Amino acid sequence: MQGLSSFDELVELFRNYGGTPELYLSQHYQRFIVTLEEFSSSWGEERGRRVLDVGAHWLHQAVLWRQAGFEVTALDLPGTFEVESVKGIAKTFGIPLLKCPNLEQARELEALADDSVDIVLFTEILEHITFNPVTFWRQIYRVLAPGGRIVVTTPNYYSWKGRAWNVARFLSGKGGGISVDNVLGTYTYGHHWREYSKAEILRYFELLSPDFIPVKSRILPSYARSSVRWKRTVQRVLDRVPILRPNLHVEIELRTKVRSIVMEPKW
Repeated sequence: MQGLSSFDELVELFRNYGGTPELYLSQHYQRFIVTLEEFSSSWGEERGRRVLDVGAHWLHQAVLWRQAGFEVTALDLPGTFEVESVKGIAKTFGIPLLKCPNLEQARELEALADDSVDIVLFTEILEHITFNPVTFWRQIYRVLAPGGRIVVTTPNYYSWKGRAWNVARFLSGKGGGISVDNVLGTYTYGHHWREYSKAEILRYFELLSPDFIPVKSRILPSYARSSVRWKRTVQRVLDRVPILRPNLHVEIELRTKVRSIVMEPKW
C-alpha cells in the first residue's frame, strides 16, 4: 500500500521522537500491514475513515492507518500514553489519546459522540481480556456508526503452534491456558489468557447483538517467516492447511442500530 512507512522508516520515525519498543515493532509490523491491507480490500474509498484503535500501545498501528488516510483516535492504558515519545508523535499525526485505566467500563469513551466512529480496531486484544466485556461493548455499540465495522485479529486456537495441541501438558496435570509460572513471573497488564476459534468469535458477536453481522472471517497464514531455515520451511508447509494457520481476521459490521446489546451477564 503506497504511502506507508517500511519497517526501517517507521523505526527511524519513532526514533525522531525519542524511540519506541523496537523488538515489539519488529514482531508485529507485518501484522499491522496485513490487517490494513485485508480491511482495505473490502472497504471502499468512499466509506467512513474515522477509526478507534483500542489497545493502541505505542501508536505503531495508529500511525500506519493515519498514513493510509484514516482519522485515528487511540485508546489505551494511561501508562503508555504518558510516555513523551508517544505524546509527541500523537501530536504530530493528530491522533487524540484516550487514557483508559479500566477497559471493562471504558468511561473515557463517553468523550466520543454517538455514531462518531466508522471502524473499531480490536487487534490482538480479545485474547487478553479477563473481565466480563459486555459493558465495554455497549460503549463500542454506541459510538460505532451504522454501517461501521469492528476489525478483530487474534491468534487461532487451532493453529499448528497453538495450545490445542499441547497434549503433554494436559496429560501431566498442568492444565491449559497460561502456566502458573507465567501468572506469577511476568509483568503484564493482561496475560494471554485464552485463544479463540473462528466459530467462537462469530458466536461471541452473535450473542452480543443481532445487529452485529459478520462480513469477513479468515484464517490467515503466518504474518512473517522465521529467519531459521527449517522453521521457515515448517511454516510454509503448515500454512497450507487453512485450519492450522495461526491468525484470525474477523470483521463484524453494525448494519443498523435496532436491538442494541442484548447480552445481560448474570452472577
